Amino acid sequence: MILAASRRVRVFAYPQPADLRKGYDGLYGLVTNAMGCDVLGGDVFLFVNKRRKTCKVLVWDGTGLCLFQKRLEQGCFARLWRDDGAAAVKLTTAELALFIEGCDLVGRRALSPAAVVVKPLASDRGT
Repeated sequence: MILAASRRVRVFAYPQPADLRKGYDGLYGLVTNAMGCDVLGGDVFLFVNKRRKTCKVLVWDGTGLCLFQKRLEQGCFARLWRDDGAAAVKLTTAELALFIEGCDLVGRRALSPAAVVVKPLASDRGT
């Protein structure tokens, strides 16, 4: 899968099992209506079915919607949703790549370091 590996790209996992028979329009509707997000903003949206054997990734690349799908032949994807109806799980692009590879730690603990916040250097005005 080719996705920008940048911290500026935000990845959101849909917070409950999704019906992956849905295509572009159905998943677009889940993002806008259920998650309250703008698909056309360039964020990446991850959906997983109830059995956690298949996932789909929806992203706007600037010219159209892209839909990627993967089905695991063995094992299952990590469970990213909670039973309490929590909000979408936010992932980094690195965590998304690990998730798609089948890493079961994704969503249970932070796998990526916190983003570095760039601060201006102190000015040397006193001399």
